[in-house]
Amino acid sequence: MLQEIHIQNYAVIESLTVEFHPGFSVLTGETGSGKSILVDALDLALGGRASPDVIRSGTARATVTAVFRAEGGGRHGAKPPWREWLEHYGVRGEAETEIILRREIQAGGRSRLLVNDEPVTLAAVKELAPVLVEIHGQGEHASLLEREAQLDLLDAFARTAEQGEQVAHLHAERRELEREWASLNQSEQDRLRTLDLLRFQVEELAAARLEPGEDERLESERAVLRNLEKVRAAASAAHAALYDEEGSALARLATAERALDDLARYDRALEPHREPLAAARVALDDLARALGDYLGRLEADPARLDEVEDRLALFDRLKRKYGGTVTEMLAFGERARDDLARLEHADERRAEVRRQLEAAAGAYGAAAESLSRERREAASRLAKELHRELAQLGMEKARFEVGFEDGASGHAALEGGTRAPGGEEEAAPLAGGPKGIDRITFLVSPNPGEELRALDRVASGGEVSRLMLGLKTVIAGAMARESDRKARTLVFDEVDAGIGGHVAECVGERLKRLAKGNQVLAVTHLPQIACFADHHYYVEKIERGGRTFADVQVLGSERERAAELARMLSGRQITAAVLEHAAAMLKQGSRR
Repeated sequence: MLQEIHIQNYAVIESLTVEFHPGFSVLTGETGSGKSILVDALDLALGGRASPDVIRSGTARATVTAVFRAEGGGRHGAKPPWREWLEHYGVRGEAETEIILRREIQAGGRSRLLVNDEPVTLAAVKELAPVLVEIHGQGEHASLLEREAQLDLLDAFARTAEQGEQVAHLHAERRELEREWASLNQSEQDRLRTLDLLRFQVEELAAARLEPGEDERLESERAVLRNLEKVRAAASAAHAALYDEEGSALARLATAERALDDLARYDRALEPHREPLAAARVALDDLARALGDYLGRLEADPARLDEVEDRLALFDRLKRKYGGTVTEMLAFGERARDDLARLEHADERRAEVRRQLEAAAGAYGAAAESLSRERREAASRLAKELHRELAQLGMEKARFEVGFEDGASGHAALEGGTRAPGGEEEAAPLAGGPKGIDRITFLVSPNPGEELRALDRVASGGEVSRLMLGLKTVIAGAMARESDRKARTLVFDEVDAGIGGHVAECVGERLKRLAKGNQVLAVTHLPQIACFADHHYYVEKIERGGRTFADVQVLGSERERAAELARMLSGRQITAAVLEHAAAMLKQGSRR
């Protein structure tokens, strides 16, 4: 769960630390007080878009730090959800207890991300973010209109992660065979041209007799040969200081060693120091001998310098064609030899690939059809459960269905294809993708008498918000029935857009239900939602010294919370009746 967020010099926030707790928390305040700034700051720490415009005026950088703590503190062998990510990216840290994300933005536009104080890439943090928190704002609601997001939600409800991974794996295998099949069935003229090119590449790399690391060794040797006099002078000076000169290091060490031997005869306390001194003398003696041998090998050899220059020039030419290092060139040569062997034995390989592709298409088709059946059965259950949720969210007349487009399994992958030269049949394009053969659309009819249409054609912003909340509630319920379920942090920004009254009360109940197995944070303007919270944070703007500051207060007492609900109910004119009504709402919310 999100344990703490620290924000410094971000927008109107100078320095702010907010601690969070399990359960349902709300953030309230006047319009424009900065409630959504907290959500935006959290999104920034999770890899959201960074802009120097968010840096507080007069400061050089903005910093956001978010601390997440493992469910149960990592006790009793519970595996933190981020452990695999830490291991994959080689990030150290207290994997059993907490993980710390920090984002820094500088006035010049530069930004950096750190996890447990180690720099990481934006892509890596975006991969980590879904493991830690889900932020549902207006932008995220818009993603509900996309088919990919709808399929992901259906899969989350159906709990088909394992089947989905199998389908993706089989699709990757099938696609690789498809690519090889297409290559094997290219025209004879293209095949001969490719063969000539591959033979030339293989022969050119073979003639170069490349060895791993050879370019680095030659670069070092060239540097020595080009600067021979400077190298000889430096090596001679080092050798003389160690060995040749009067008063050299070795001579002085020998003197010190004899003196210490004499001292040790009178004071045994000095005995332990004799061995380190002797070892130092032996090490310096070995270094002096190595320098002497090195000097003996330093000879001006213009012919050798020319050989090195020519060899490195050859490497430069080859690198431009085959890779930036000798290792990459060797890998290219290996692939070229494999491709050459494959094309030289195309007929034999074609028959083998055909057999493998038929088997791969059959395996993929069977797995994809099985996944599709799971999805269709889950879609029916999802529609029923979501209908009950929407009825409680003021959309009792709405109808919801999951529409499936017809898909093919790919069993007939080699049927009905075109003919390749020589009479061989090419593989027809196989149906399906890494997520299976299904293309789905969420269909909704908000009002009686209207036909079902795609969500993006009929839903308003408020309806999308309620649909998202309903879906999350239903999916959370499905996940709660699974023994391997992990608690998550769910953030809802402006979930109350376009609703009020009894519907808002139902939304509050749903958020509280979600919080029974998750940490839920919601930004809201409605007291009907805020009264259900376990923890209440009040956000306000303060003017001090001609500057504006955002601050967050924890409303801990019933009196403080009732006063804030009363403000949300009636604005500045708070009467005793309004306060009494607010207190009643709190009591009602705590009993739900």
